[in-house]
Order: sequence, then structure tokens, then C-alpha cells
Amino acid sequence: MASASHRRPLRKRRSALVWTVAVAAVGLVVSLVIALRPDGGPDTVRTAAGTASARPGASPTTHKTTPAPKPPTASPTPRRTPAAATSATKPSARPSPAATRPSAPRPASGTAPLAGRIKPGTAYTGVATHYDAKDGDGACLYGPSPDLMVAAMNHADYETSRACGAYILVRAASGASVTVRVTNECPLPCAPGQLDLSKEAFAKLAGLSAGRIPITWSLLSPGTSETVSIRYKTGSSRHWCGIQALGHRNPLARLEVRTGGGWSRLTRTEYNYFLSPDGTGCGGSLRLTDIYGEQLTVDGLAVRPDSVQPTRVQFTRR
Repeated sequence: MASASHRRPLRKRRSALVWTVAVAAVGLVVSLVIALRPDGGPDTVRTAAGTASARPGASPTTHKTTPAPKPPTASPTPRRTPAAATSATKPSARPSPAATRPSAPRPASGTAPLAGRIKPGTAYTGVATHYDAKDGDGACLYGPSPDLMVAAMNHADYETSRACGAYILVRAASGASVTVRVTNECPLPCAPGQLDLSKEAFAKLAGLSAGRIPITWSLLSPGTSETVSIRYKTGSSRHWCGIQALGHRNPLARLEVRTGGGWSRLTRTEYNYFLSPDGTGCGGSLRLTDIYGEQLTVDGLAVRPDSVQPTRVQFTRR
């Protein structure tokens, strides 16, 4: 009996030892599972922007947004007609620089809040045709051009003479390019995107026998040492006048005359004159605004019909 009573505590000690070993083994397995996880840390959390942050200090993933390409202009119609030519009075003192390589004048850029259909920084597609530009005069009524690197803009993009005086870089599929100045309008059926070039300008891109070639074109803001000039239309007086700006580097958006109450905006015609039907501002100060919103003020010009009067101002190159 005495020997049996001494063995009971031994079994209790063995049971306690087994339990301790089992608990330690379970703890070891749990520790190994945690240590061998792929990230070795707490679960990731998704932010409101949809990115995952693994641990404090981790950099979230960013997504770069690519703007959608602008749709191309309408394809021109297969028929081509020469642009309408209109006689004018005095020659313009504005030359048109020419470029024969794609790396020549850079396209205009910048915000242009007053631009119409033709905007800087945009490449337009269409076709080039050619016509006999004679002395370079046309619907814009600038008069004979110092060179014949000129173009007639299609009716839609001509936009009631808003395209007059714009410098355009034209590129052919061959890589050849030429810079032209818009002096004329190409009437319907000339389609949006189409340019009717002088024969001299077209020859810089392809042989005249090609007749019609695909092109891309964009607005320029060329370098020049010349300044803007003003011309009053034939028949102008203090009681009625038409005013025209020549030689502006950038397309002209507005022409205003000074009145007792400030500045009054004149209406632009299809033949590129701004009219004051009641004589308001005729012979007074003028304010010119380009498509970028830059304004030039011209003072001290008398009403001299059909006379080109130079100024000392010019728009900034863009």
C-alpha cells in the first residue's frame, strides 16, 4: 500500500509535462506560420483612391492618365475649285516666311481664349490643292503679296475672315513642308481641313501634276522684325469708315475704337475690314486684340483712305 501511494504523484507530474510540451509545440507552429507569411506583416488596406498600402511608409500606386486624341477634321470632298480672288487697293508690307524642312518654324502654342476654329497646338488633317494666285491678293484684301507663299483657306475654317493673315505650317506625307500666309478663301465645295495653295507653295510639297495630296497643317507664330500697319478703306471718313489691320504676327480676334464710354468693338466683314457704320471712333485710337488676348493700342492715325499707315507695335511670338 505504501508503494502505490508513492506512484500517484509521479503520474500527475508526467501528465503536466506532456501538457506543457503540447502547448509549446502549438505556440511554435503559430509562430512559424506568422513568420513565413509573404508580407511578414499585417494585412494590406485599400485606400479611397483604390491604391494598396502595405505598411506605414509604403508608397501608393499612381495611375498616369493619357488624354484622348482629338478627332480628325472632316475629310475633304474629292472635287476642288480654285479660290475666289478679289481685287484690292494697296500692297501689304507683310512678307510670308517659307520653310522647306519639318524642323523649320515651330507651331504656335499657348492658351488662345479668343481663337475660332483654328487653334494653336492642334494639327489638322485634310488635302492640299493648288490654284493660280496671280499676285497673291485675295478675299482678305491685303493686296499683292511680296511673295507667293500664300493659301486660300476652306470656307468653314475661313470663318468670316478670322483666318486672314494667319501663318500656317503645311506638311506633306513625304516630309516636305512649307509655310504659307492665308490671304484668300476657298469656297464650297472646299471641305474643312482643305487648303488651296498657290502653285508656288504647292510645288514645295509635290509636283503640280499630283493635283491633290494629303496634308497636315498647324498654326504658326513666326518671328518677324516688322510691325502692324493700319489701312482705312476707300470712301472712309469721320462719318463712316472701314478699318483693316495688316502684318499682324498672330491671327486678329478683335478691333475696337475708343469712344466716350470706353472701347467699342467693330463688326468684322467677310472681306476682312472692321466697319463703323455711323463713324464712331473713325480717326481715333484703336485697340487690336489677338487670339491669345494680347492687346495693342494705336494712337494718332488720321483717316487716310487706301493708305497703309505703319505703327510701332507687334504681337508677342507664341
